[in-house]
Amino acid sequence: MDLQEEDDDDIDINPFTMLLLDDQQEDGDVRLPTVDENQQLQQHCIRSIESTLLIRQIRSEGLSFQLWPAATTLFTLLDRHRCQTSTSPLAATLSSLSKCQVPRRLRILELGSGTGLVGIAAAAALGADITVTDLPHVLSNLQFNVDANADVLAQQGGTVNVAPLSWGDADHMETIGREYDLILGSDVVYHDHLYDPLIQTLRFFLLGGEKKVVFVMAHLRRWKKESAFFKMAKKLFDVEIIHTDGPSEGSRVGVRVYRFGGKRRILNAVPKSL
Repeated sequence: MDLQEEDDDDIDINPFTMLLLDDQQEDGDVRLPTVDENQQLQQHCIRSIESTLLIRQIRSEGLSFQLWPAATTLFTLLDRHRCQTSTSPLAATLSSLSKCQVPRRLRILELGSGTGLVGIAAAAALGADITVTDLPHVLSNLQFNVDANADVLAQQGGTVNVAPLSWGDADHMETIGREYDLILGSDVVYHDHLYDPLIQTLRFFLLGGEKKVVFVMAHLRRWKKESAFFKMAKKLFDVEIIHTDGPSEGSRVGVRVYRFGGKRRILNAVPKSL
């Protein structure tokens, strides 16, 4: 799908009305009462494996402790792929990985994991080894959610590791390493001062290793300034839209899912010591 539309739409979208899922219960999600009124526990049903994931949000702690719309979209696509491995929007990406890799579990890195819903779902639905990452102060809640779903992960043969990753931080990136088959992210294009660090991080993981790695990103557009990120990204990566949700009630745009892959000429020119 042509990405020119990212540049042509000059109307800003109110980020405050489109940031987070509203309080209306989504199909398959059950809200559970908690002792602390600042905390919210939700069960997210993965129908493909007949299991539920328990995710804690702490809205009073800030944006990283809340569930974002694009994470729900990616969660749904992972669930769908388990049942529709040849026809889901993720089919081309995941099938190409299975053909290229020796028989072993997929190794997946998630950027800006927040509550960890996407990474935990990927581990459960794909039986994969996942590393979920975020800023250091977010990790305790991430670990809580990983631990809360230990039984489901064990049953499905997936694992989830929690690690700090500040985008563009060379020490963090080197510690995490490049041994991944796929990178995931949802609603990571938000603050414009983080565009450059995010591009640096993608450059490290997608262009700096021996094998071809792709980045699958779910994104809900909020500001026209976000086109600056896509312009930067397209200089280094081939970017395509692989899925688009319809707009939710009261919104004019839906979540889009993108696939980023290193341009061939860039891959050939980048030294492996990047």
